[in-house]
Amino acid sequence: MARQTRDTTTEARTTLYREAIAVMEVRYADDIQVDDVAREIATSRRQLQRVFTEIGGTTFREHLTRIRMMRAAELLGSPVAIRDISHQVGYRQPAQFAKAFRRIHGVTPSAYRNGDRS
Repeated sequence: MARQTRDTTTEARTTLYREAIAVMEVRYADDIQVDDVAREIATSRRQLQRVFTEIGGTTFREHLTRIRMMRAAELLGSPVAIRDISHQVGYRQPAQFAKAFRRIHGVTPSAYRNGDRS
C-alpha cells in the first residue's frame, strides 16, 4: 500500500513538473515567478518548489535560466543584436544576461556568436 501511494505521488509530481515546464517554455521571456506558474497549474508555491527539487533536481529559477539561455544560444545564430536578444529572453539588463549566459555556456554571448563554444 505504501509503495502504491509513493508511486501515485511521484506520478502527480511528475505531471506538475511537466505542466510547469510547458508554461515556462511559453512564458520564459516574461517576468514570471514561481507563484505565477503555481497559480497557472493550480498548485501551491511550496509544492512547485518541491517538485522542481525532487523531480527536476533543480530549482524553478535555475530551470528558467536554462530555458532562457538555450533560447538565447539559438538566437545568437541570427543577426539580432545581443542587447535585443537579452530583452527577448527576459533580461532587462544586458550585463545580467551576459553573466547568466557565461555561467551556463562558459563563454560570453559575443564569443559564442563568433564560434567559441568551449
